[in-house]
Amino acid sequence: MRKKILIVGGAGYIGGFMTDLFQQSHDYDVTVYDNLLYEERFLKRVNFINGDILDRKKLLPILSNFDVVVWLAAIVGDGACALNQEYTIECNYGATKFLVDNYKGKIIFASTCSVYGINHDLIDEKATPNPLSLYANTKVQAEQYIMANSDNYTIFRLGTLYGLSDEHSRLRFDLVANILTLKAVTGEKLSVFGGEQWRPLLHVRDVAYATKFAVENNVNGLFNLSERNVTIAELATTIAEHIKEAKIEFTDLKFEDMRNYRVTNDKILASGWQPKENLDSGLEEMITVFKAGRVKNVKDPVYSNVDYLKSIQF
Repeated sequence: MRKKILIVGGAGYIGGFMTDLFQQSHDYDVTVYDNLLYEERFLKRVNFINGDILDRKKLLPILSNFDVVVWLAAIVGDGACALNQEYTIECNYGATKFLVDNYKGKIIFASTCSVYGINHDLIDEKATPNPLSLYANTKVQAEQYIMANSDNYTIFRLGTLYGLSDEHSRLRFDLVANILTLKAVTGEKLSVFGGEQWRPLLHVRDVAYATKFAVENNVNGLFNLSERNVTIAELATTIAEHIKEAKIEFTDLKFEDMRNYRVTNDKILASGWQPKENLDSGLEEMITVFKAGRVKNVKDPVYSNVDYLKSIQF
């Protein structure tokens, strides 16, 4: 029997390719639930429900129809979450609590390695969270509620995402690898402040591959999900290796984002999952798209969560 999967936030950066991946298999019936916050249209040939995660009356009657709920919907990023803190808490924590209280099937929840904040060690899932922002705080609270009240869940603490998702989904230029690549292609200097801050990187498509793997192999628990750890300086240098004309400007000035963490993903690797994507090919893919002029207006605020939300007076 085909599994019925609800991808909440399936029209977004992560959800775009994830929807395609599950759709490609005859083992799944896929439905996307999304409020199209960043989109003007959604034309994929997939079951679609235009709904907000705070619309309890719309969400509640449909949850029991699905074997798996993939919960991607959230206000994402430190700056975006700071714009409307009450709404952020209700979306990122309150709506997740509602899901757990009203759904007894498999939950796959997208969290973030940002929960680690500042940690100078190589850390696994047992490390104590040290959230430095409202975004990270709401994710920690949501994780804790899921783990305390559900016994059928997979929580992925995602590394810093990069790369292209599917052919239709919005690009994001508020992610460090993406924006540095765009700047290199367009001739801007790559300004690196300090540069010794660590980040675990993860291609956006690998979130989808990991999610499908978790469903097919009954993977349960809390997992770091990443491809590799790099410093911001190493990332800039790697981009410059792909774009010879790129200029890097290193400065000792401290950047306002003080997060610094590198993680081990040994736990998820032990389950048999391996990342399918890698940084070099992901950069080349973006470079090809940017050089071809396939993004009409790279300054459009829609490519940044915080800039777009400001533009609509969120």
